[in-house]
Amino acid sequence: MHSNQHTPFVDRCISDILHGLQEGLSEFSGPSRAAVIYCLNPQSGLFICDPQSLLRNYDPILRKIFLEEKAWCADVGLKSDKAKFGHIHTEANLHLDGLITYGGRSGSVFYQMWFTEHHPNICSTGPTERWLEHAVLRFSHDIASEEELYSGVSGNFLKEYAGHAVRDHLIDESNFHLGLDSEIRIYPVLRAILGISKTLEEGAWPEGRLLFVEPKLMDQVSFLARFHENERPQLENFKHVRKLLQSVEGSQNNLISDGISIVGIATKDHLEFSVLTEFIGRYGFIKTGAQTVCSFSDGRFHSTTNRAKLVEVEEALLETESVSSDCACELFQIIAALVHNAEKSSHGCTLVIDMGAIPLNIPGHKFDHPFNLSEKRLLHLACSLSAMDGALHIGVDCYLHGFSCLLDGHAIAGEDLARGARYNSALRFSQKNEDLIVVVVSSDRPVSVIRRGIEMNGQCIWRAPTSCIFSPSLLEDWLVTAA
Repeated sequence: MHSNQHTPFVDRCISDILHGLQEGLSEFSGPSRAAVIYCLNPQSGLFICDPQSLLRNYDPILRKIFLEEKAWCADVGLKSDKAKFGHIHTEANLHLDGLITYGGRSGSVFYQMWFTEHHPNICSTGPTERWLEHAVLRFSHDIASEEELYSGVSGNFLKEYAGHAVRDHLIDESNFHLGLDSEIRIYPVLRAILGISKTLEEGAWPEGRLLFVEPKLMDQVSFLARFHENERPQLENFKHVRKLLQSVEGSQNNLISDGISIVGIATKDHLEFSVLTEFIGRYGFIKTGAQTVCSFSDGRFHSTTNRAKLVEVEEALLETESVSSDCACELFQIIAALVHNAEKSSHGCTLVIDMGAIPLNIPGHKFDHPFNLSEKRLLHLACSLSAMDGALHIGVDCYLHGFSCLLDGHAIAGEDLARGARYNSALRFSQKNEDLIVVVVSSDRPVSVIRRGIEMNGQCIWRAPTSCIFSPSLLEDWLVTAA
């Protein structure tokens, strides 16, 4: 291969993997882009393939890492040998803000580094890193296979990799804490979690905690009750396990499983390693120790925390000159509590955060005197009031000035009829009244932060690439066009 050329075969390999990553990670984490920087051998050029401009704002740091410092091209002792495509030497994480990266070297690819977005509401980067790790292996395998043996299946593997990524992360955690001789099988555990999560009991979604414990650590568990060894409910009987979850619902007790059956009921214990599943109605979380690995809902695993971050609200409050930093922090905590309560209760609500020195007179219900939301009991009352039609009117003084407030305004450009009256009323009202922020929580969980008629946290809508085959560029040339 000429030092500064790529071939149609390499383009196909790269494109197949990027398509699979983009589609799979978008299902797991929300709309996601992917990119790669690679060098096939020490004599070839360093190429980049970034079909959705994921890396366009990172050109200064990429220039420093790859063209100035050049640590990437250091000899790590790997010889060019396509038969050893599976012997991956891991490359150091680049630690770029807003990105998750994973790279490696092998006998078939001298250097490769894969990139995707680090979404702000992600539980853990672990599964996504395992996803990119598998992309490293698939590219190494495809290049080693030569064009005649190329199967073109890497993209399909990566598109459906969510369950495998979660499993790989849990296996890594288990190996780190317990060594390589773990007895618990993770795939049956994950299959059971999704099966139980979709099983209703008298019309109710599952709630409660199911703790998976390595059999050799079972003696460390403080059991409240233990099933007879010959009569233990089998984990694969989802309906039975769903019924048993009712025994720990609303408590901190756990159903205990060894990955095959339900062993008993126990209190919370600090084990060296365990996998905790929290069922919270329509969704739930998988945790190891203090780390939340992922969430699950609708029969699939996801990276989301299921809680809005509200970064835009926090930044707007801190940047407002009329609000002290202490007051801004207190007001943000109040807003976050109201939003998270609405998310947890699965009801929609609207919050008008009035930053004016004199609060607006918004039509709606009012009490004799506004009440202080800094008081916990009054904040709980506001949580209940938020479930009613209309908006809560909150001032910078942290007082509730009204509830069931009606937001009116003239039609504006940028309205989205698919979002309903609550969202579009907020757009209209916020454009007419500039000195406020409106937070809209929809019943199906999206949270919108609106100011001056614009959704501040609206995602930039980009289209998935329509081209089947991408054409990588030399990184040098790409950086020139980015300058």
